[in-house]
Amino acid sequence: MFALTNAVSATQFDPSTSNRTFRVAVTDAIVEMIWRQLVQMLESEAPGVDVHAVPYTPEGTHADLREAHVDVAVGVLSQHDYSLRSTWLFEGGYVLAMRADHPLAGRQITMEEFLEARHLLVSMSGDAHGFVDSYLDQKGMSRRIAATVNHFSTVPVVLRETNLIAAVPELISQDCGFVNGLWMGELPFDVDPTSLYLIWHARHDRDPGVVWLREKMENLLQERWHDIMVNSPCGRHQLKAV
Repeated sequence: MFALTNAVSATQFDPSTSNRTFRVAVTDAIVEMIWRQLVQMLESEAPGVDVHAVPYTPEGTHADLREAHVDVAVGVLSQHDYSLRSTWLFEGGYVLAMRADHPLAGRQITMEEFLEARHLLVSMSGDAHGFVDSYLDQKGMSRRIAATVNHFSTVPVVLRETNLIAAVPELISQDCGFVNGLWMGELPFDVDPTSLYLIWHARHDRDPGVVWLREKMENLLQERWHDIMVNSPCGRHQLKAV
């Protein structure tokens, strides 16, 4: 139904008069990052256009793109699929987070301490295996995932009141509300940074509405990323060139 509703709009698009609805698959971290600015832009340039955030998971969202359940997604590329198009947005590494008075806080922890600790993982799918675990797999090592959550905003709430530790994206470690009451440190190993992409299906290559939305979102995401990494008064500033 969603695809049929928007089919008529696929050949022409005027943001100032359009009443189109776009569905965008995103994590709560991306919503926190750009949604206010995106809605403000729509109010100014496209007052009839609606944008609906839907839950993002790598595998599920890629299927949703193929089946036209969503128009655009922001996330990682975990599959090689020629039906999907993408634009690279930025990349970021990971930092270690724990409560400020945690026994491991205030110093560089060892690999042995890291592996013996109880870990919190953000998993949009519920799968207790993340990028850090993929690295550990290659080294023949593993850690204990004691708890998973499906929202980044839950992480500091849990960490402040427990003995769990978490490897979190450096981007969200710039947020003052996130780091309040936490100690942020280095992981005891080097893990490759994760690239984030704007993703859409090939059928929307020439859809003027989706093209317009993609351009707006790409600009907003890169501007906000640069602003956060350069100007945030909190966290760790490790800017990578765009």
